[in-house]
Amino acid sequence: MTRIATVSAPFDRDLEADFDRIAALIDEAKQRGAELLALPEAALGGYVSDLGGSASPPPAFTVDGPEIRRLASLAGDLVVTAGYCELADSGRYNAAVCVTGDGVLGTYRKVHQPLREGATYAAGDRFEAFDTPVGRIGMQICWDKGFPEAARALAIDGARVIVSMSAWPLSATNRHPDPTEDRWARRFDLFDRARALENQVVWVAANQSGSFGALDFVANAKIVDPGGEVVAATGYAEGLVTADFDLQADIDAHRAGMGNLRDRRPELYGALTRPTLLPV
Repeated sequence: MTRIATVSAPFDRDLEADFDRIAALIDEAKQRGAELLALPEAALGGYVSDLGGSASPPPAFTVDGPEIRRLASLAGDLVVTAGYCELADSGRYNAAVCVTGDGVLGTYRKVHQPLREGATYAAGDRFEAFDTPVGRIGMQICWDKGFPEAARALAIDGARVIVSMSAWPLSATNRHPDPTEDRWARRFDLFDRARALENQVVWVAANQSGSFGALDFVANAKIVDPGGEVVAATGYAEGLVTADFDLQADIDAHRAGMGNLRDRRPELYGALTRPTLLPV
């Protein structure tokens, strides 16, 4: 069995406070026997304060810099995924990294950018799964979950666990007075469940909680099984939850009958790679 943990927690520009919170969450995950811990998007340095295009960018770090080495050192024998702003020769990226105490296992740059996020970050250009001590996993960031092709690409590349790290906010307009009934909170949950079910993978959603700038986050970190059922969730609150899986047997069992990947007809899907003809 593999125990997976995911987090809903607040992170901001106070990097030392972020690392203190991460250290405490890693400690808690280890005490609870987890082997994989998912932290939210922008866990190192916080997200942008609004999506209007004029917000100042978060601090940016190189993937081989001291901040990622510090994260790896804190991880030790735990596999940890976390979001941050990556500084590269080609620009700044809304990025994610997967580490253990041995170093970086995998990286990802967010591909799909909502509203004016592109004013702050350059866009990534690939979806690739990678091997870790807990098995082959893939990473996504926030709005990526709204695109079924993104999760499917990772599942086809062998990912049995997909970690979706978010700073997913409540609606900016016409917000429901009950956050759990807000339309963007519902969409967050629907996307998580659909992506798990249609790819028959373990889906691990981490999210920011609280508020930052103009954004109020939906929290509700969760773990979804390969049948699309939520098996653990924080709800509209800060917290850490865990769930156990036999990542070979459990996923194989779900795929043995109605096999979503096995029964694909890729020769008929050419339209999926064509530019959209719809108004946007």
